[in-house]
Amino acid sequence: MNYLKYLVEEIHTTVMATVDNNGLPVTCAIDIMDYDESGLYFLTAKGKNLYERLKQKGYVALTGMKGSDTLSCASVSVSGKVEEIGSEPLNRQFVKNSYMKEIYPTEESRKALTVFRIYEGTGEWFDLSKKPIERASFTFGNGQNTNQGYEIGDSCVGCRACETVCPQGCIDFGAVPAKIIQNNCLHCGNCMTVCPHNAVIKRG
Repeated sequence: MNYLKYLVEEIHTTVMATVDNNGLPVTCAIDIMDYDESGLYFLTAKGKNLYERLKQKGYVALTGMKGSDTLSCASVSVSGKVEEIGSEPLNRQFVKNSYMKEIYPTEESRKALTVFRIYEGTGEWFDLSKKPIERASFTFGNGQNTNQGYEIGDSCVGCRACETVCPQGCIDFGAVPAKIIQNNCLHCGNCMTVCPHNAVIKRG
């Protein structure tokens, strides 16, 4: 699955987080306008505080969700490095996102805008509409993926103490040590909490 395409074409509007000069998080709603092999594209006005945070910190995190309620919801989260690429790509963004012409109707008004690209990052797909849930990690650019969640080590004896506390039933007991099916795991940590042999290890 092309997660960047899904983020742009199916979700589009995201909540983006940056960090201010005091190291505190700041969020705002940002439409992700486009994607290609080089990353994700969005735009902002150069007079906004967001522009200053992007230039100073060079890093963003965002999440977008699609679904009518929690149990029908799929989300894509991305974090990564961002760079300003200027006004040259603006025409393409306005062609692909024609509603922007209502917000910035004239060429003069568009002079305030500039395009940014998230060019290197990691991301996660999370789908609560599936039973069990479905999750997957991905990278783009030179992003390095860090394994999250839990795994079961060699001290497992197959006692199955973790079986009843796993909300998604995603532990495979077909062999010893047992194995967590990572694409269905909620990362809740129940298995580590109840394991009498300290066989469950937190990753990342």
